[in-house]
Amino acid sequence: MSERESMPYDVVIVGGGPAGLSAAIRLKQLAAAEDREIDVCILEKGSEIGAHILSGAVVDPIALDELMPDWRDKGCPMAETPVTENHHWMLTEGRKFGMPHIMTPPYMHNKGTYTGSLGNMCRWLGEQAEELGVEIFPGFAAAEILYNDDGSVKGVATGDMGIAEDGSKKGEYEPGLELHAKYTFFAEGARGHLTKILKGQFDLEADCEPQTYGLGMKELWDIPVDQHEPGRVIHTQGWPLDDAWGGGFLYHQANGQVSLGFVVALSYKNPHMSPFQEFQRWKTHPDIRAILEGGKRVAYGARVINEGGWQSVPKLAFPGGALIGCSAGFVNVPRIKGTHTAMKSGMLAAESAYTAVQAERGSDELNDYQESLNDSWIATELKKVKNAEPLVDKFGGTWGTVFAGADMWMRQLRIGLPYTMGHKADHTKLWREDQCVKIEYPKPDGIISFDRLSSVFLSNTNHAEDQPVHLQLKDPNIPVEQNLPVFDGPSQRYCPAGVYEFVEDEGGNPKFQINAQNCVHCKTCDIKDPAQNINWVVPEGGGGPNYPNM
Repeated sequence: MSERESMPYDVVIVGGGPAGLSAAIRLKQLAAAEDREIDVCILEKGSEIGAHILSGAVVDPIALDELMPDWRDKGCPMAETPVTENHHWMLTEGRKFGMPHIMTPPYMHNKGTYTGSLGNMCRWLGEQAEELGVEIFPGFAAAEILYNDDGSVKGVATGDMGIAEDGSKKGEYEPGLELHAKYTFFAEGARGHLTKILKGQFDLEADCEPQTYGLGMKELWDIPVDQHEPGRVIHTQGWPLDDAWGGGFLYHQANGQVSLGFVVALSYKNPHMSPFQEFQRWKTHPDIRAILEGGKRVAYGARVINEGGWQSVPKLAFPGGALIGCSAGFVNVPRIKGTHTAMKSGMLAAESAYTAVQAERGSDELNDYQESLNDSWIATELKKVKNAEPLVDKFGGTWGTVFAGADMWMRQLRIGLPYTMGHKADHTKLWREDQCVKIEYPKPDGIISFDRLSSVFLSNTNHAEDQPVHLQLKDPNIPVEQNLPVFDGPSQRYCPAGVYEFVEDEGGNPKFQINAQNCVHCKTCDIKDPAQNINWVVPEGGGGPNYPNM
């Protein structure tokens, strides 16, 4: 007999991001319109809604307009700063070249979009959801999938609290809670740990390409008033990246702040690369430095982003549940936007589940969710750009951008490449360390560029002491015996939070050390480890970063 208590709901949603919140709100809206009841809850592993949300962000309001047409008048913080300027810079080491708008398809011009804190927008959406009667449980991490006897998903269980690192129960031990549902939505974000299990359990990726990812790192800066231009949006590509592709962003948001960051595609080959240090180097470019000079960095964070596109979207529905948002991967890579598509997917899943609940269908498969999404503007938008990422990955930043631009323009005109390009998983792309040139990174100056540990401090990351390490090694020997001699231990560089180190033991031999307390839950290690030896699982609920205004 389980010592865990259980609570029944019609729909349980794992994750309080844009997709999960939109799904919850839509479910309640549908019930209210018919004067019916539907029990909905959201589990959020962060200490509060928005605590683990990280995005640039420039938001296309199309989904918000559909979900809540009066959102601009209801105090949504995203309404504060409409985008007024849109720039795309090609960088060399010392210069920039602006790309004319006429060269980019109209949907990349950011007309009618808004820039602001996605975390604060989620906090606002959480308030709207609670007003409608949605139960939200922050600080509770979904750690286990529950199944019915017929193999359909029954719900999830939260992790036990008060477990020591050795597995014993501490004095404050509390068992997890089971949440049972007719349908469970998984809105964990990119590379969700339960979503990984579901993809294998129900063979959801049988007919799609492997998902690929980029590592996005972000900082918030307070800058001098005369350097701040509210609504100005800048994207960059080119320098300092050579082996890899990616680029930077810099958004002038409300209250004298700029949101800036750098994305590195995790398909990079050189194991000596440090995405974090590439980000710090990017800020030293004269045209980026000029915006930051005299300012102060106030926050830092990192998170992976889905980059596989339409061809990497898995099957979305399975008995008793569905994938929504970045758990499935609806990011439009060329537009650098995924909030609107994530929200719409949650709304479509909600409409399908609401019909099923009212018809008392049990925990069957929501096939109409898959069908409605395939017929939606999500599919239309993502199909237009489906070859952009693989073209850039294959041909590099310069020629790849030219080819991707040509394909997008042709698709805008209802033509384009007559086939869909494929992907290879990011962990397969690393070359041996002896095949690559070591990269010499400049030391941080503490003014424009910084080290990882001082950056993690600004993420407000905290994990309860004396708990099991949530970064699990399938084979503890692989880091030293394989990854170090073959790839020069890439985890010590690809992690943007300094979690992994190779240190010497008492005998002077290399030892792999995991500083799990530094983890900002970006998931890079789970993706990029060449042996797929690191398995990220949820730590105790409420642990991780606490992002303000991110």
